[in-house]
Amino acid sequence: QVQLVESGGGLVQAGGSLRLSCAASGSIFSINDMGWYRQAPGHQRELVAAITSGGSTNYKDSVKGRFTISRDSAKNTVYLQMNSLKTEDTAVYYCNANIVYLTGSLLRRSSDYWGQGTQVTVSS
Repeated sequence: QVQLVESGGGLVQAGGSLRLSCAASGSIFSINDMGWYRQAPGHQRELVAAITSGGSTNYKDSVKGRFTISRDSAKNTVYLQMNSLKTEDTAVYYCNANIVYLTGSLLRRSSDYWGQGTQVTVSS
């Protein structure tokens, strides 16, 4: 009943910028951590950036100073602003969120949810 829908991927030249968005919808009580992962062909999925419900952030070393993660709690949305893109940033980007929901007995439970992925291609 919870969905994460991503948007904003595409093709950009090296040095360019893209902004990814991921909106959560459905039976949501609250959202804990949100994050962006990426997976390039032949590589494992890796964490790019994460943000807590309180706004604390952490980044993969190679994107520090170039990428910025933010969230709009009122809209249940997380963003990834990507500047100074490099060819090695090419990958499918996935958003992830730890979402708290209420069971039929009004108990709080949480689960991790994933978006469908959006392709980011950086050309040289």
